[in-house]
Amino acid sequence: MKIGILGTGVVGQTIAEKLVQLGHNVMMGTRDKNETLAKTGKDNFGRPAFSEWLKNNSKVQLGTFSDAASFGELLVNATSGVGALDALKLAGEKNLAEKVLLDVSNPLDFSKGMPPTLTVCNTDSLGEQIQRTFPKTKVVKSLNTVNAYLMTNPKLLPEPTNIFLNGNDSNAKAEVKKLLTSFGWDEKDIIDMGDISTARGTEQILPIWVRLWGTLQTPIFNFKIVVEKK
Repeated sequence: MKIGILGTGVVGQTIAEKLVQLGHNVMMGTRDKNETLAKTGKDNFGRPAFSEWLKNNSKVQLGTFSDAASFGELLVNATSGVGALDALKLAGEKNLAEKVLLDVSNPLDFSKGMPPTLTVCNTDSLGEQIQRTFPKTKVVKSLNTVNAYLMTNPKLLPEPTNIFLNGNDSNAKAEVKKLLTSFGWDEKDIIDMGDISTARGTEQILPIWVRLWGTLQTPIFNFKIVVEKK
């Protein structure tokens, strides 16, 4: 499958690596190709500059947001939450229409340092804002409650944990579920929360996630939902 990824950070790179490994054709999108390729030095996660990463992952193509959105049969929004709507607008409404958009972003505001705050919460969510802005796009929120490395390799943890789906279109959620199982998530551990408004709940997990990261001193953890036996 042709998959377009919007965003070239650690999340986009990690997902791209997995998708190529699984045999998909991948194009990553960025606002300015030249600026992205000109960046030097390691990122905040100690990973090499994007240009070096791209050389080591030569099967991944690079284009603009519009190029990647046009290329992909399925799309992944791996941009920062605060820049997601602007990036998607640059991708182009026509390029997004009738396509499944897996949204893994979170509305985190780091402008005042750590810990970040949520730019939208309680009565709305970023997932809903994306769906309202692009009504012809089939938005599915998922993977936003785990670290990038767990997104594509849940077996890093010693026991099964849960991941969530939020979205209005049942067929789109089924398509994303297939993708998640190819990443290693067991179907029984994927919880369909309901329509896109339920993304309010999963996005609001992030404040406690960030605090746990600080306490545990590792981002490799996740939540497991245990249900009462009847």
